[in-house]
Amino acid sequence: MEKEAQKKVQEPDGKVQFGKWLLHNLLWAALLVIALVVGAKILLGAITRHGEQIAVPDLTAMTVKEARYNAELNGLKTVVTDSVFIRRMARGAVFSQNPSPGDKVKKGRKIRLTINAVNPKKVTMPNLVGLSMRQANAELNSRGLVLGNLIYVSDIATNNVMRQLFHNKEINPGVPIETGAEIDLVVGLNPENDMTYVPNFSGLKYRRAIDVAHESSLNIRKVTFDSDIKSYSDSLSAVVYKQTPSASSQVPVLMGSEVSLWFTTDPLTALSKDSNGK
Repeated sequence: MEKEAQKKVQEPDGKVQFGKWLLHNLLWAALLVIALVVGAKILLGAITRHGEQIAVPDLTAMTVKEARYNAELNGLKTVVTDSVFIRRMARGAVFSQNPSPGDKVKKGRKIRLTINAVNPKKVTMPNLVGLSMRQANAELNSRGLVLGNLIYVSDIATNNVMRQLFHNKEINPGVPIETGAEIDLVVGLNPENDMTYVPNFSGLKYRRAIDVAHESSLNIRKVTFDSDIKSYSDSLSAVVYKQTPSASSQVPVLMGSEVSLWFTTDPLTALSKDSNGK
């Protein structure tokens, strides 16, 4: 009888001890899981540098070597992925980049560079004779060539292309020529229809301003860039804030007349002066 009583007393104590052991192990298991999760987050953060971002430096207009050096100073890498050819830009210089300057990226990110080709591509010179000046300009653009000066001579058809020149010499159709080359056009001028008006260039970007001048049968005498324009990319985004002759007089001028344009990328400068430079 005494043994049975002792057995009955011991049985509940055994269950209590087992419960404590189980709870103890569960707590340790939970702590271990928490420790593993926290450790994994810390390790993952260290590997990916989570939250650590830097501003991409401006590498445009640099040589590839200079761009690589500046990128490495910021913990970044560079890779050349494409090329263009811009005649007015230093050969081999960085034309554009991706990500753009100022973008936030993680260290180790590759910056993809488009450079100005050292050896420009060549195209064949088209036949522009007999086309209108606008048709000829469109054809030049499609070939990667640039319209230079319009040289007017007396003819029955105004703005009809009569000759095509490269470096003051006639260039025949089919001749290989570097992209970006400027082609001058000798065009007709009927004395009965030989006047045009100077448009308002204010606020126009560089490329559009040149096109508007040609569309108005005018030539560019001089282009002046403010000191805030430091690279070819800057020049493309610059806008006209001053011009001569003025557009306000509405006095007609002879076709082939010249205009001078001033450009800036500073919006305050552009707003503070109108197209007449006042």
